[in-house]
Amino acid sequence: MKRLLFFIILASLVVGCKSRGFSAAEKLIISRSDSLMYVTEIGRDSAVLRTPSTDLVRWELRSQTLKDLIAKMMYTVQDPSQGGVGIAAPQVGVGKRIIVVQRLDKEGEPYECYINIHINTFTGDLIRLPEGCLSVPPYRGIVPRFDSVSVSYLRPGSKEVVTEKIGGYTARIFQHEVDHLEGILYVDRADSVFVSESWAKEREEYSYTRPAWWPL
Repeated sequence: MKRLLFFIILASLVVGCKSRGFSAAEKLIISRSDSLMYVTEIGRDSAVLRTPSTDLVRWELRSQTLKDLIAKMMYTVQDPSQGGVGIAAPQVGVGKRIIVVQRLDKEGEPYECYINIHINTFTGDLIRLPEGCLSVPPYRGIVPRFDSVSVSYLRPGSKEVVTEKIGGYTARIFQHEVDHLEGILYVDRADSVFVSESWAKEREEYSYTRPAWWPL
């Protein structure tokens, strides 16, 4: 009985370590992707998008793999073919709690990366506004979101946890992206969903072919 318990505990530790560190498939995606990464889509990539993400282990916070991922996520979300205000790691095939958000509430509206991010509290009124998602083209929906949130995260290159209160439309972006880390899409929360004709026409200009080497 004791031996069985030992192996159960050992197996759980092994699984836990694998679930938090970059997997072999994730490392392949990060290393083989161009600066513009393939963005997963609902339907053909639902298994990836619906799987909750895990925190990154501390020994990988300064790894070259993480630096490469952040740089490529930054490039991808700002590329004209995507033109997003945020992106989450699962959207590029990586199940880690990492997001990039355009800080519309800061001077210059910079794109910033947040690692191991969690929402602590939701406050304010529920406000209903339209949302879209790079992984759910070409639809938009009316989604209720709280007016402000408190979040905790790590900055790239740091092991110090930062807690910040964010309001307005930027708080909506954070809620949308953190939902991705829980395997939740905006369509799950939307009051209504509709096709955006302008977005559909815009996407016709670009190719969104999944790479032949894609491992997921």
